[in-house]
Amino acid sequence: MAAPAPGVLARDAHDGDLDAIAALYAREVRDGVATYEYDAPDTDEMRRRWSALRTAGYPYLVAELDGRFAGYAYAGSFRSRIGYRFTVESSVYVAHALHGHGVGRVLMEALIAACAQRGFRQMMAVIGPPQGGPSVRFHERLGFQTVGVLPGSGRKHGRWLDTILMQRALGDGATTPPEDE
Repeated sequence: MAAPAPGVLARDAHDGDLDAIAALYAREVRDGVATYEYDAPDTDEMRRRWSALRTAGYPYLVAELDGRFAGYAYAGSFRSRIGYRFTVESSVYVAHALHGHGVGRVLMEALIAACAQRGFRQMMAVIGPPQGGPSVRFHERLGFQTVGVLPGSGRKHGRWLDTILMQRALGDGATTPPEDE
């Protein structure tokens, strides 16, 4: 994995980041398959989502490169049932021009640390195609393992898409009981 470019910094997202977050996500919605959402949410909807995650105690981070917005990452509930409360789902988006510059790595390493610090034990990544593609390789380098593929489970841009499930342990993972049990 490439070393992060000098000047890459991960920090907590704040309200002033939401226009840039919404714009980056809109491009992914419009052009990509990293999300199976069809209609890009506006800044107000992104603010609602950001606020809900923060209120629930999940980390939401932004990367800056030389003081400029470079991407964002967050964790949220993997599933809503109480038995999944120690498992989070991660999301990471990097400005297209900065792919391969270590921005995603800085974001994900900070997100992994923030989730482990909050007591979460497993992190799931739900990835669009292709299998073996850049996103899968990126997650593998961060310790994720493919745990499943859901063939043809999504549809976007006029084609059926697979969903790749990847997982990595946080902290003690499943080797010890959590503190609140």
